[in-house]
Amino acid sequence: MLPFTPEQFLSVFSEYNKAIWPAQIVAYLLGATAVVALFGKGDRPSRIILGVLVIMWAWTGIAYHLAFFSAINKAAFAFGALFIVQAAALAHAGLFHSRITFGLYRTPAAWVGVFLVLYAAMLYPLLGIATGHRYPELPMFGITPCPVTIFTFGMLLLTSRPPPIALLVIPVLWSLMGGSAAILLNVQQDWLLLVSGIVTVGLMFVRRNTEIAA
Repeated sequence: MLPFTPEQFLSVFSEYNKAIWPAQIVAYLLGATAVVALFGKGDRPSRIILGVLVIMWAWTGIAYHLAFFSAINKAAFAFGALFIVQAAALAHAGLFHSRITFGLYRTPAAWVGVFLVLYAAMLYPLLGIATGHRYPELPMFGITPCPVTIFTFGMLLLTSRPPPIALLVIPVLWSLMGGSAAILLNVQQDWLLLVSGIVTVGLMFVRRNTEIAA
């Protein structure tokens, strides 16, 4: 049983969105910057994308989990710590060691990646509205855990080679924990989150095996 009601859960989003305005606009601008960077060449565009993901994970861990969600669920302190660790892992892997190169590729994994990016930024809030939620109680792109996780899966599928598997551990864990909101809290747009981690890991596994065979 959850330590909070669906009404309390939605009220956290409402208070959070009101308190951080206009961070929602900044998050979309950052997301758009990351998408434009997919068309770039060299290390700089990839570093920009990693920087955007680092900001999103760190912000969500600190501002959402620690500052707001912890008021109704003490487990949010652990969730916040995990999100901060994920931000640090992304920074370490990409910003300091240039291990990840992003781009648009004509592969099944890349097409799934594009869909997940679009889903996180556009379809996620639209589905929320269609199923009866209204701003400010909507989980918004780039600043709340589930859209950030889906966006990250999408971006990690848009790489020249599979990223370090360690970068998938926390997002996959959250896809299972956060995705449970689809069942327990009737957040319909989180159904995709439940399966996105499994799909991403499966596609990464196929890519690695294909590269080894080649």
